[in-house]
Amino acid sequence: MLEALPSCFGESGGAHLTKKTSGAHLTKKTSSSGSRMTQNLITCLYQTTLAEICKFVTITWCKNLMGHGLSVHINDSRCHYMCKVDMKPWSFWKKHGSKSFDVKGKKMEVFWDVSKAKYLCGPEPQEGFYVALVCENEIVLLLGDMQEEAYKKIHARKPFSEPTLLSRREHVFGKRYYTTKAQFGESGRTHDIVIECHTGGSKEPRLDVRVDKKVVLQVKHLMWKFRGNQIVEVDGTPIQVFWDVHNWLFNPSNGHAVFMFQTLGDHVSNNAAAVPCQPLPPSVLQWSSPSALSRRGHDRAFLQSSSSSSSSSNSSSSVLQWASMETETSSPSGFSLLLYAWKSE
Repeated sequence: MLEALPSCFGESGGAHLTKKTSGAHLTKKTSSSGSRMTQNLITCLYQTTLAEICKFVTITWCKNLMGHGLSVHINDSRCHYMCKVDMKPWSFWKKHGSKSFDVKGKKMEVFWDVSKAKYLCGPEPQEGFYVALVCENEIVLLLGDMQEEAYKKIHARKPFSEPTLLSRREHVFGKRYYTTKAQFGESGRTHDIVIECHTGGSKEPRLDVRVDKKVVLQVKHLMWKFRGNQIVEVDGTPIQVFWDVHNWLFNPSNGHAVFMFQTLGDHVSNNAAAVPCQPLPPSVLQWSSPSALSRRGHDRAFLQSSSSSSSSSNSSSSVLQWASMETETSSPSGFSLLLYAWKSE
């Protein structure tokens, strides 16, 4: 599963530009220590408008022993353009800058400033930063709380339409509790999500999911229902919650479970839908390995027949297969939050 996740870090400091064809594959890591080095990632997929054409931009934040990293991917039907920035912890490293590259004859620029960035325990800064993607003097995507400073520095006009966050993947760590934050629907409110899972001791294994301290999902008899899905409601928005804790129960050495929160219905902004939109390229659709997509038919029938499962098949890919199935249509719909939950040693 980890081979499907991008690495932000190159072999040296600074920014790196690469161009990959759609047939390229990431090299699979065989070392468990190497996998651990790259697993603290947060990846966000945005639908943007670039030169009046819908493009999908992926932002990945990373953290390892060498510091933090950032990569910007522009996903095209044939090629993938990527700019990587290694944020070194050394005091003499310049924590702001820009890099330009060409995408089909159009000049793209990435501007960043993390000189005042504040981090919690994850790879993504919480405040004091900005990252901007600019195309022909128009800001395509602007992240961070220093937007006023970004406009003063870049001298570019505002985007034709506001970008839409389509999906977010992140890694969470804990022993019993796993926490994150997310926005569902169009209210803009940020919700606190807490996943509590009892898998050890004398108590029967049980799974609880809380949103803003309210229990929205409870799964008992987890030994038989370690994989399943259920629809809950948050602020009037229906959300389908998928869970897969097979590894925690039967393969603890692998150490991770997978959860997905998928909003139901069309929540893509009207502005983004008003411009021509290309289908998501396969590299964006595939949350896991390409073999996951070949089993869509089986999983569709499985989901229609049951809301939970006691199958002993490979659990690390099942939720990812469902996620791939959710994006089967040519235009993305709703928002997906995918969590890799790791037990702390």
